[in-house]
Amino acid sequence: MDILGDSDKNSYRSLSAAVSYGIASMAMVFLNKAVLMQYSHSMTLLTLQQLATTLLIHFGRSMGYTKSKGLDMQTARRILPVSLFYNANVAFALASLKGVNIPMYIAIKRLTPLAVLIAGFFSGKARPTTQVILSVLLTAAGVLVAALGDFSFDLIGYSMAFTSVFFQTMYLVLVEKSGAEDGLTSIEIMFYNSFLSLPFLLFLIIATGEFPDSLSLLFAKSNSFSFLVIFLLSLVMGIVLNFTMFLCTIVNSALTTTIVGVLKGVGSTTLGFVILGGVEVHALNVTGLVINTAGGVWYSYAKYQQKKKSKPPKLTST
Repeated sequence: MDILGDSDKNSYRSLSAAVSYGIASMAMVFLNKAVLMQYSHSMTLLTLQQLATTLLIHFGRSMGYTKSKGLDMQTARRILPVSLFYNANVAFALASLKGVNIPMYIAIKRLTPLAVLIAGFFSGKARPTTQVILSVLLTAAGVLVAALGDFSFDLIGYSMAFTSVFFQTMYLVLVEKSGAEDGLTSIEIMFYNSFLSLPFLLFLIIATGEFPDSLSLLFAKSNSFSFLVIFLLSLVMGIVLNFTMFLCTIVNSALTTTIVGVLKGVGSTTLGFVILGGVEVHALNVTGLVINTAGGVWYSYAKYQQKKKSKPPKLTST
C-alpha cells in the first residue's frame, strides 16, 4: 500500500496555488479594465481595494476566522519594501490599462519572467537549467513579436506598463525572500502589504489631485447598478488576487508565479480580442501568441523534468 509522502502533498498544494492565482489574475485584468472604462481614477480604485483587504483580514482575525498574528512593527519594517514595490507595480499597471488594450498590456507584462531571471542572476540565486532559460527567452520573444502588431500604440501607456514590469519583478523577489526568511503566511504578508500601503496611497491620491473629485464621481456612478456590481467585484477580486499571488510565490517561487501569469495571459489575450474591444487582429499578434504559448509549455515541461529528477521515492509499507 502506497503512502503519500510530503512531496506529493506539496506538489498538489503547489499546483492548486498556481491554478488559483492564474484564474484570479485573469479575472482581475478584465474587471479593472471594465471599471477604468467608466471610472478613470485608478489610484483611488487601488486605495479602496487595499482598504477592503485590510479591513477584511482585521475583522477575520478578530472574529477568529484566521489564525494570523497581529501587527508587529519589526515585521512591518521588513515588509515595507514589499508593500512599496507592490503598490508601485499596481499603480503603473492600472495607469497603463487606461491607454493600452488588454492583449498588448498582457504581452508587455509577460516580460516579467525574463526580468525575474535577470534579478535572480544578480542576486546570486542558483542558476536555472538551460531549458528554463531558453523557454523564458522564447516567451519573451513571443511578446516582442505580438507587440509589433499593435497599431494602437500609446507611448505613455507602454511606458507605464514597462515600469510596472520592473516593480512587479522587485516585489515578487522580495515576497519570496520574506516568506522564506520570516516564516510569514500568505494572509499575514497580504495584511502587512495592504495596511502599509494605505498612507502611501492616500498621499498619492491627494498629491495627484484625484481626491476629492474621485469620491464624488464614485458616488454619482454608484447609481448605475451594473457599474456598482463590477466595482464591488473588483474589490473582492483584489483580495482574492493578493492572497493567491502571495501564496503561489511562497509555495512555489517568484519565477513560477510570473510564468503562471504568462500562461493565464494566453486565455486573457484571446478573450481580449473579443471582449471590451479596442484591438485589431493582425498576423503578428497571432504569431507572437503562438511563440509565447510554446515558451510557456516548454517551461512547464522543463520544470516538471527538474522536479522529477529531484523528487525522492515514495514511502511504501510492507
